[in-house]
Amino acid sequence: MTAAKIKEASTGLLKTDVTTPDSLKDVEIGKKVQGKCLRIISAESPAKLYCCYGVIAVLTVTVLSLSVALSLSGRPVTENSGPCYATCPKDWIGFGNKCYYFSEEMRNWTFSQTSCMALEAHLAIHESQEELNFLKRYKGPSDHWIGLHRESPEDPWMWTDNTEYNNLVLTQGGGEYAYLNDSGISSAKDYIHKKWICRKSKICTSQCPEILNPG
Repeated sequence: MTAAKIKEASTGLLKTDVTTPDSLKDVEIGKKVQGKCLRIISAESPAKLYCCYGVIAVLTVTVLSLSVALSLSGRPVTENSGPCYATCPKDWIGFGNKCYYFSEEMRNWTFSQTSCMALEAHLAIHESQEELNFLKRYKGPSDHWIGLHRESPEDPWMWTDNTEYNNLVLTQGGGEYAYLNDSGISSAKDYIHKKWICRKSKICTSQCPEILNPG
């Protein structure tokens, strides 16, 4: 019999009619039973209460674990890309965080710029004397178009990204399109055919660079 049922039975005994001697005996018996019930309830309630708390805690942890598992299962799985290595495409030369392509063909400035754009690049820009020295060193003996141009001899020189040239090295000649030669930067008309230099940022890849076999 549960504590609730014992208490209910004892309460029913107390409600018995007390007008007869038998009733009085029943009342006394009821009081004794009620006292025992109260002692049982008071002794067992803390234990049952702790047990209930334990069950609630276990259920709570289980529900939370299932919720987390379900939420994670609904997320897209992403690959661990690992560290990023900045590299240049094949046939391109790296300098700093940029890549440079030195053409073998000879075309006019407009075609050269279009060709660079097809490679997701632009005609070369130099931002420092070190970068300019690098371009001069790798271009070889041939002249190469770079990304400087202007509307007329009276207008300032502009790069292909529409920023104004800081005149780090003065440009010679009276043309509207600049090229790199052994002495520095000169200019010519667009119809002149020359080689060209493309420039773009290095590509970020998660693959380790190839290690050449020394043997």
